[in-house]
Amino acid sequence: MPGITVPDLLVLPRVPDPLPEAADRPVRQVVTAHQQLEGAGFAVRRPFPGAELAGADPFILLDHLGEVAYEPHEAKGAPWHPHRGFETVTYVLDGTLVHHDSHGGGGVISEGDTQWMTAGSGVLHDELPSEELVLKGGWFHGVQLWVNLPRARKMVDPRYQDLKADRLKLLTSADGGALIRLIAGDLAGHEGPGLTYTPISYAHVSLSPGARVRTPWRPDFSALVYVLSGSGAAGAEGKPLHTGQLAVLGAGDAITVRADAHQDNRTGQFEFLLLGGQPLREPVVQYGPFVMNTREEILAAVDDFRHGRMGQIPAEHSGRRLGDGS
Repeated sequence: MPGITVPDLLVLPRVPDPLPEAADRPVRQVVTAHQQLEGAGFAVRRPFPGAELAGADPFILLDHLGEVAYEPHEAKGAPWHPHRGFETVTYVLDGTLVHHDSHGGGGVISEGDTQWMTAGSGVLHDELPSEELVLKGGWFHGVQLWVNLPRARKMVDPRYQDLKADRLKLLTSADGGALIRLIAGDLAGHEGPGLTYTPISYAHVSLSPGARVRTPWRPDFSALVYVLSGSGAAGAEGKPLHTGQLAVLGAGDAITVRADAHQDNRTGQFEFLLLGGQPLREPVVQYGPFVMNTREEILAAVDDFRHGRMGQIPAEHSGRRLGDGS
Protein backbone atom coordinates (compact mmCIF):
# COMPACT_ATOMS: atom_id res chain seq x y z
CA MET A 1 0.00 0.00 0.00
CA PRO A 2 1.18 3.58 -0.62
CA GLY A 3 1.73 4.62 2.98
CA ILE A 4 -1.30 5.56 5.08
CA THR A 5 -4.74 5.34 3.45
CA VAL A 6 -8.32 6.01 4.54
CA PRO A 7 -11.53 4.15 3.57
CA ASP A 8 -13.54 7.31 2.80
CA LEU A 9 -11.82 10.38 1.36
CA LEU A 10 -14.98 12.45 1.65
CA VAL A 11 -14.63 12.75 5.43
CA LEU A 12 -11.26 14.53 5.09
CA PRO A 13 -10.72 18.30 5.05
CA ARG A 14 -10.68 19.59 1.48
CA VAL A 15 -8.12 21.69 -0.33
CA PRO A 16 -10.27 24.28 -2.10
CA ASP A 17 -9.72 25.10 -5.74
CA PRO A 18 -7.74 28.34 -6.15
CA LEU A 19 -9.60 31.45 -7.17
CA PRO A 20 -10.49 31.61 -10.89
CA GLU A 21 -7.96 34.39 -11.45
CA ALA A 22 -5.10 32.33 -9.93
CA ALA A 23 -2.31 31.72 -12.44
CA ASP A 24 -1.48 28.07 -13.04
CA ARG A 25 2.23 27.37 -13.02
CA PRO A 26 3.52 26.11 -16.37
CA VAL A 27 5.99 23.23 -16.66
CA ARG A 28 9.38 24.78 -17.26
CA GLN A 29 11.37 21.57 -17.44
CA VAL A 30 10.91 17.78 -17.30
CA VAL A 31 13.79 15.65 -16.03
CA THR A 32 13.89 11.85 -16.20
CA ALA A 33 15.68 10.46 -13.15
CA HIS A 34 18.93 8.60 -13.78
CA GLN A 35 19.60 5.35 -11.94
CA GLN A 36 22.62 4.53 -9.80
CA LEU A 37 23.73 2.41 -6.84
CA GLU A 38 23.94 3.85 -3.35
CA GLY A 39 24.80 2.65 0.17
CA ALA A 40 25.69 -1.04 0.26
CA GLY A 41 24.51 -1.48 -3.32
CA PHE A 42 20.81 -0.65 -3.64
CA ALA A 43 19.44 1.05 -6.75
CA VAL A 44 17.90 4.53 -6.67
CA ARG A 45 16.32 6.85 -9.20
CA ARG A 46 17.78 10.36 -8.80
CA PRO A 47 16.15 13.29 -10.64
CA PHE A 48 18.47 15.79 -8.95
CA PRO A 49 21.11 17.01 -8.40
CA GLY A 50 22.17 17.24 -12.01
CA ALA A 51 23.77 19.82 -14.26
CA GLU A 52 20.65 19.84 -16.43
CA LEU A 53 18.32 20.89 -13.61
CA ALA A 54 17.74 24.38 -12.29
CA GLY A 55 14.96 25.26 -9.89
CA ALA A 56 15.24 22.66 -7.12
CA ASP A 57 16.43 25.18 -4.48
CA PRO A 58 16.07 24.75 -1.46
CA PHE A 59 16.39 21.01 -2.10
CA ILE A 60 19.74 19.34 -2.70
CA LEU A 61 18.91 15.74 -3.64
CA LEU A 62 15.97 13.42 -4.21
CA ASP A 63 16.48 9.64 -4.18
CA HIS A 64 13.60 7.35 -5.14
CA LEU A 65 14.13 3.84 -3.72
CA GLY A 66 12.09 1.18 -5.49
CA GLU A 67 9.35 0.30 -6.03
CA VAL A 68 10.99 -3.13 -5.80
CA ALA A 69 10.13 -6.67 -4.66
CA TYR A 70 13.20 -8.01 -2.83
CA GLU A 71 14.05 -11.68 -2.73
CA PRO A 72 15.22 -13.08 0.64
CA HIS A 73 18.65 -11.70 1.62
CA GLU A 74 18.58 -9.21 -1.28
CA ALA A 75 17.57 -6.00 0.56
CA LYS A 76 20.42 -3.62 1.37
CA GLY A 77 20.73 -0.32 3.19
CA ALA A 78 23.09 2.55 3.93
CA PRO A 79 25.64 1.67 6.67
CA TRP A 80 27.09 4.26 9.03
CA HIS A 81 28.05 7.49 7.28
CA PRO A 82 28.29 11.22 8.17
CA HIS A 83 26.24 14.29 7.19
CA ARG A 84 26.59 18.02 7.79
CA GLY A 85 24.80 21.19 6.67
CA PHE A 86 21.33 19.95 5.68
CA GLU A 87 18.38 17.72 6.62
CA THR A 88 17.53 14.22 5.41
CA VAL A 89 13.84 13.35 5.12
CA THR A 90 13.11 9.65 4.58
CA TYR A 91 9.52 8.72 3.71
CA VAL A 92 8.55 5.03 3.44
CA LEU A 93 5.57 3.85 1.38
CA ASP A 94 6.19 0.08 1.53
CA GLY A 95 8.50 -2.01 3.70
CA THR A 96 10.49 -1.11 6.80
CA LEU A 97 13.75 0.68 7.54
CA VAL A 98 15.62 0.84 10.85
CA HIS A 99 17.57 4.00 11.69
CA HIS A 100 20.24 4.79 14.29
CA ASP A 101 22.36 7.90 14.75
CA SER A 102 25.23 9.11 16.89
CA HIS A 103 23.07 11.62 18.80
CA GLY A 104 20.60 9.10 20.14
CA GLY A 105 17.95 9.45 17.44
CA GLY A 106 16.47 6.50 15.66
CA GLY A 107 13.62 4.10 15.30
CA VAL A 108 11.67 1.91 12.93
CA ILE A 109 10.29 3.58 9.80
CA SER A 110 7.34 1.63 8.39
CA GLU A 111 4.63 2.22 5.80
CA GLY A 112 3.58 5.87 5.84
CA ASP A 113 6.24 6.93 8.38
CA THR A 114 8.74 9.75 7.94
CA GLN A 115 12.15 10.13 9.55
CA TRP A 116 13.37 13.73 9.63
CA MET A 117 17.01 14.10 10.61
CA THR A 118 18.60 17.52 10.90
CA ALA A 119 22.31 16.84 10.43
CA GLY A 120 23.26 20.44 11.20
CA SER A 121 26.77 20.59 12.70
CA GLY A 122 27.32 16.91 12.04
CA VAL A 123 25.95 13.44 12.74
CA LEU A 124 26.67 9.80 11.92
CA HIS A 125 23.75 7.55 11.03
CA ASP A 126 22.66 4.41 9.25
CA GLU A 127 19.46 3.29 7.55
CA LEU A 128 19.03 -0.44 7.09
CA PRO A 129 16.18 -2.72 6.01
CA SER A 130 14.47 -4.52 8.87
CA GLU A 131 15.66 -8.02 9.73
CA GLU A 132 12.32 -9.43 8.55
CA LEU A 133 12.64 -7.72 5.15
CA VAL A 134 16.19 -9.07 4.75
CA LEU A 135 15.28 -12.63 5.76
CA LYS A 136 11.92 -12.97 4.02
CA GLY A 137 12.10 -10.42 1.22
CA GLY A 138 9.13 -8.31 0.21
CA TRP A 139 8.11 -5.01 -1.31
CA PHE A 140 10.02 -1.84 -0.59
CA HIS A 141 9.29 1.70 -1.76
CA GLY A 142 10.60 4.93 -0.28
CA VAL A 143 12.03 8.38 -0.88
CA GLN A 144 14.86 10.37 0.65
CA LEU A 145 14.86 14.14 0.24
CA TRP A 146 17.75 16.41 1.24
CA VAL A 147 16.59 19.86 2.39
CA ASN A 148 19.31 22.52 2.45
CA LEU A 149 19.86 24.59 5.57
CA PRO A 150 20.42 28.36 5.29
CA ARG A 151 23.90 29.66 6.05
CA ALA A 152 22.85 30.86 9.50
CA ARG A 153 21.53 27.37 10.40
CA LYS A 154 24.24 25.14 8.90
CA MET A 155 25.76 24.38 12.30
CA VAL A 156 22.61 23.94 14.41
CA ASP A 157 22.56 21.03 16.84
CA PRO A 158 21.39 17.77 15.24
CA ARG A 159 17.70 16.95 15.67
CA TYR A 160 15.60 13.86 14.98
CA GLN A 161 11.86 13.77 14.27
CA ASP A 162 9.97 10.48 14.18
CA LEU A 163 6.78 11.25 12.25
CA LYS A 164 4.52 8.23 12.35
CA ALA A 165 1.94 7.79 9.60
CA ASP A 166 -0.98 8.74 11.84
CA ARG A 167 0.59 12.17 12.45
CA LEU A 168 0.47 13.21 8.80
CA LYS A 169 -2.19 15.75 7.86
CA LEU A 170 -4.62 13.94 5.56
CA LEU A 171 -6.55 16.02 3.04
CA THR A 172 -8.54 15.56 -0.12
CA SER A 173 -9.06 17.67 -3.23
CA ALA A 174 -12.11 19.82 -3.88
CA ASP A 175 -13.88 16.97 -5.73
CA GLY A 176 -12.68 14.20 -3.40
CA GLY A 177 -10.54 12.53 -6.08
CA ALA A 178 -7.18 12.79 -4.30
CA LEU A 179 -5.69 11.63 -1.02
CA ILE A 180 -3.09 14.20 0.03
CA ARG A 181 -0.66 13.27 2.82
CA LEU A 182 0.92 16.51 4.01
CA ILE A 183 4.28 15.75 5.62
CA ALA A 184 5.55 19.29 6.21
CA GLY A 185 4.70 22.90 5.55
CA ASP A 186 1.48 24.63 4.59
CA LEU A 187 -1.03 23.64 1.92
CA ALA A 188 -4.09 25.89 1.57
CA GLY A 189 -3.97 26.72 5.27
CA HIS A 190 -3.37 23.16 6.48
CA GLU A 191 -0.12 22.37 8.30
CA GLY A 192 1.97 19.20 8.14
CA PRO A 193 3.68 17.89 11.30
CA GLY A 194 7.32 18.19 10.17
CA LEU A 195 9.30 21.02 11.81
CA THR A 196 11.45 22.83 9.25
CA TYR A 197 14.26 25.37 9.41
CA THR A 198 13.83 26.13 5.71
CA PRO A 199 10.25 27.05 4.69
CA ILE A 200 8.96 24.22 2.47
CA SER A 201 5.82 22.27 1.58
CA TYR A 202 6.04 18.52 1.05
CA ALA A 203 3.18 16.11 0.28
CA HIS A 204 2.48 12.68 -1.21
CA VAL A 205 -0.62 12.59 -3.39
CA SER A 206 -2.62 9.59 -4.63
CA LEU A 207 -4.86 10.77 -7.48
CA SER A 208 -7.71 8.64 -8.79
CA PRO A 209 -7.71 7.70 -12.51
CA GLY A 210 -9.03 10.57 -14.60
CA ALA A 211 -9.16 12.93 -11.61
CA ARG A 212 -7.58 16.35 -11.22
CA VAL A 213 -6.13 18.19 -8.25
CA ARG A 214 -5.63 21.96 -8.32
CA THR A 215 -4.16 23.65 -5.28
CA PRO A 216 -3.01 27.11 -4.27
CA TRP A 217 0.79 27.45 -4.05
CA ARG A 218 2.90 30.20 -2.56
CA PRO A 219 4.22 32.35 -5.42
CA ASP A 220 7.59 32.80 -3.65
CA PHE A 221 8.11 29.01 -3.42
CA SER A 222 9.73 26.77 -5.99
CA ALA A 223 7.39 24.01 -7.21
CA LEU A 224 8.19 20.43 -8.22
CA VAL A 225 6.09 17.38 -9.11
CA TYR A 226 7.87 14.00 -8.96
CA VAL A 227 6.08 10.84 -10.17
CA LEU A 228 6.47 7.85 -7.85
CA SER A 229 4.21 5.57 -9.89
CA GLY A 230 1.71 5.84 -12.70
CA SER A 231 1.09 8.46 -15.38
CA GLY A 232 -0.60 11.80 -15.76
CA ALA A 233 0.07 15.42 -16.62
CA ALA A 234 1.13 18.58 -14.80
CA GLY A 235 1.04 22.32 -15.26
CA ALA A 236 -1.15 24.78 -17.07
CA GLU A 237 -0.43 23.08 -20.41
CA GLY A 238 -0.89 19.48 -19.20
CA LYS A 239 2.66 18.21 -19.76
CA PRO A 240 2.69 14.36 -19.74
CA LEU A 241 4.61 12.68 -16.91
CA HIS A 242 5.29 9.09 -15.92
CA THR A 243 7.16 7.11 -13.25
CA GLY A 244 10.58 8.55 -12.46
CA GLN A 245 10.00 11.94 -14.06
CA LEU A 246 10.23 15.32 -12.35
CA ALA A 247 8.40 18.44 -13.51
CA VAL A 248 9.91 21.78 -12.53
CA LEU A 249 7.18 24.42 -12.58
CA GLY A 250 7.50 28.08 -13.43
CA ALA A 251 5.93 31.16 -11.87
CA GLY A 252 2.33 31.32 -10.66
CA ASP A 253 0.18 30.80 -7.59
CA ALA A 254 -1.62 27.52 -8.39
CA ILE A 255 -0.59 23.98 -9.35
CA THR A 256 -2.67 21.58 -11.45
CA VAL A 257 -2.00 17.85 -11.82
CA ARG A 258 -4.17 15.34 -13.69
CA ALA A 259 -4.17 11.53 -13.67
CA ASP A 260 -4.50 9.46 -16.81
CA ALA A 261 -7.72 7.46 -17.08
CA HIS A 262 -5.81 4.18 -16.73
CA GLN A 263 -3.04 3.51 -14.22
CA ASP A 264 -0.85 0.47 -14.80
CA ASN A 265 0.67 0.10 -11.33
CA ARG A 266 0.13 -1.67 -7.99
CA THR A 267 -2.14 0.96 -6.44
CA GLY A 268 -4.27 1.91 -9.43
CA GLN A 269 -3.62 5.57 -8.52
CA PHE A 270 -1.35 8.29 -9.90
CA GLU A 271 1.24 8.54 -7.11
CA PHE A 272 3.36 11.68 -6.96
CA LEU A 273 5.21 14.04 -4.65
CA LEU A 274 4.28 17.70 -4.55
CA LEU A 275 7.09 19.78 -3.08
CA GLY A 276 8.67 23.20 -3.09
CA GLY A 277 10.14 25.80 -0.81
CA GLN A 278 11.59 29.24 -0.38
CA PRO A 279 14.80 29.36 -2.45
CA LEU A 280 17.85 30.14 -0.33
CA ARG A 281 19.84 31.59 -3.25
CA GLU A 282 23.09 30.92 -1.42
CA PRO A 283 26.29 29.30 -2.70
CA VAL A 284 26.18 25.49 -2.50
CA VAL A 285 29.37 23.46 -2.23
CA GLN A 286 28.75 19.73 -1.89
CA TYR A 287 31.27 17.01 -1.20
CA GLY A 288 29.51 13.66 -0.80
CA PRO A 289 27.53 13.82 2.47
CA PHE A 290 28.50 17.41 3.31
CA VAL A 291 26.64 20.45 1.95
CA MET A 292 28.10 23.83 2.88
CA ASN A 293 28.56 27.32 1.41
CA THR A 294 32.32 27.38 0.83
CA ARG A 295 35.18 25.02 0.01
CA GLU A 296 36.83 25.93 3.31
CA GLU A 297 33.74 24.78 5.20
CA ILE A 298 33.84 21.46 3.33
CA LEU A 299 37.50 20.96 4.28
CA ALA A 300 36.60 21.69 7.90
CA ALA A 301 33.75 19.14 7.73
CA VAL A 302 36.08 16.44 6.40
CA ASP A 303 38.61 17.21 9.14
CA ASP A 304 35.95 17.14 11.86
CA PHE A 305 34.66 13.80 10.60
CA ARG A 306 38.13 12.27 10.45
CA HIS A 307 38.84 13.37 14.02
CA GLY A 308 35.57 12.09 15.45
CA ARG A 309 34.01 15.48 16.11
CA MET A 310 30.69 14.51 14.45
CA GLY A 311 29.99 11.92 17.11
CA GLN A 312 30.75 8.26 17.63
CA ILE A 313 28.90 5.11 16.64
CA PRO A 314 27.01 3.92 19.74
CA ALA A 315 28.72 0.96 21.40
CA GLU A 316 25.85 -1.43 20.67
CA HIS A 317 26.34 -0.77 16.93
CA SER A 318 30.13 -0.52 16.85
CA GLY A 319 30.42 -3.86 15.08
CA ARG A 320 29.18 -2.17 11.91
CA ARG A 321 32.13 -0.39 10.40
CA LEU A 322 31.68 2.96 8.69
CA GLY A 323 30.48 2.64 5.13
CA ASP A 324 30.61 -1.14 4.60
CA GLY A 325 27.37 -2.30 6.21
CA SER A 326 29.06 -5.18 8.01
